[in-house]
Amino acid sequence: MRIRRTLGTAALAALALAATAVAPAQADATAVLTTGSLGGPAASVGDVLNASLVAGTTANFYDSATSTNGISCSTSSFSATVSANPAAPGNAVESLNTQTFDNCSSSVLGVMGVQSITVDNLAYTNTVGDGAGSPVTLSPGAAGPMQTTVVLNTILGSVTCVYQQATSISGTTSNGNNSISFAAQPFNLTSGSGLCFQTGYFTAAYGPVTDTSVAGSPLIYVN
Repeated sequence: MRIRRTLGTAALAALALAATAVAPAQADATAVLTTGSLGGPAASVGDVLNASLVAGTTANFYDSATSTNGISCSTSSFSATVSANPAAPGNAVESLNTQTFDNCSSSVLGVMGVQSITVDNLAYTNTVGDGAGSPVTLSPGAAGPMQTTVVLNTILGSVTCVYQQATSISGTTSNGNNSISFAAQPFNLTSGSGLCFQTGYFTAAYGPVTDTSVAGSPLIYVN
């Protein structure tokens, strides 16, 4: 009896030690999005992430994937809220709540200037992966397809061009400059005059992305 009790006690002690060893490892798992450094504190659900254009770059809406004809904006920014941030490897999810474009010009024949560019049907869902290529997928939310309304000043007066993307666009992230980028992502014209090109290809790089909900607004890293 004494031997059995001793063996039972030893087994329980071993299980307790195993549980103690496993628990800290699980608690210390690195999240997909961290603040301040790779492997740093996890960005919390509800945190607000902000970024403007990478210095020296512009946000562009061109008439083909290889063209430089269209609209170029020297000022653009976004604000997103973290809605899921699991342990890596995995996908973090953000809600894109605002995106603005200002100081825009046009090289389209017959267009005298850009009156406004408005992003409609927000919020969008932004999925940030930590796999090969650091993939990002921006997709529509509950309000409808991703939509951008462009108002142009033309020789014939004001013209409104509405572009939509009903599925998703793809991008990448970089920890080198804490950025998120999109290159030649297509939006299709759904209404507008002949001065509106049929497909607008969106290119922009935003960074550094910071967590403004944390003191000091630390940089965001993808692990």
